[in-house]
Amino acid sequence: MDEVSSLREREIIEIIHRCLEEMPSAPISFGDDVSAVSIDRDMLAVLTVDMFVGKTDMPPGMTLYQAARKAVVMNISDLASKGVKPSIVLTSLGLPRGLSREEVEEIGRGLNAGAREYGAYMVGGDTNEASDIIIDCVAFGKTERRNLISRSGAKPGDIVATTGDFGNTACGFKILLEGLHAPKGLKERILKAVYEPKARVEEGYVLARSRSVTASIDSSDGLAWSLYELSKMSGVGFLIDRPPIAPETESFARLHGLDPVNLCLYGGEEYELVLTVKPEKWLEARSLISRLGSELKRIGVVTKEKSLKLSLNGEVVPIEPKGWEHFK
Repeated sequence: MDEVSSLREREIIEIIHRCLEEMPSAPISFGDDVSAVSIDRDMLAVLTVDMFVGKTDMPPGMTLYQAARKAVVMNISDLASKGVKPSIVLTSLGLPRGLSREEVEEIGRGLNAGAREYGAYMVGGDTNEASDIIIDCVAFGKTERRNLISRSGAKPGDIVATTGDFGNTACGFKILLEGLHAPKGLKERILKAVYEPKARVEEGYVLARSRSVTASIDSSDGLAWSLYELSKMSGVGFLIDRPPIAPETESFARLHGLDPVNLCLYGGEEYELVLTVKPEKWLEARSLISRLGSELKRIGVVTKEKSLKLSLNGEVVPIEPKGWEHFK
């Protein structure tokens, strides 16, 4: 009999999924970033749940305020990838007995900050005693059925894009967990990505209403794994020729003799959106995101062949389907 310690997160999800009776006519497939249920003919209630656990999700140096805020942002980012703005958030807290009043207040302020930053409210939840800090949030929003972006709509010829750069969180974990050094300014910029992630709510909302995006996913498990999930759900492949490497990642990689492409592809804990865009809508989509003060980055193209490949310096190599995964 396999123990949980011998299973990976996605295997556990598959086991649980096989035990569940799926809701008839579900608006979005099981295994997407969110779940949804019809409110009426045109509107959907969209929900997501994500758990922050101190032992596995709280790196050295992260404050309780930052941890609580991040627990909310993790959920809101999933809504953002579907083009949905959050309305309310609920949380269940598992707290160790030894926490002080000040530490509990710090968690409360972080929860409120994470919700209000994106126009949502924390409306309630539950508390219990636990051996580790557990912050489990549920985020809720509404959208018109026609505006919901799934993972399954990518078509060959679509442009692959992201809402930002990748690699800084991978560098941050090398600093925090492996003891690698970086100059003060570079270190601060890299660690900000770890401690203070941002959800791309406005970007997702605007793109959903432009009808320019065919598929979308939150990239918290890493760029490569996000592409793999889109490939699996859409039945397509990807050729990536412009990996979105963050400038800080380039600098850090040079400093330590690391491969910036690997840092970009195989990190995790980034909360950018990975999207496929209709070619005829690309300029419009890029302009809409520019008006928000952000940038939509073209990184490749959707292919009919169901494989993930990287084209760089005249060489084409496979992209491995790996990234952040619990129980690994």
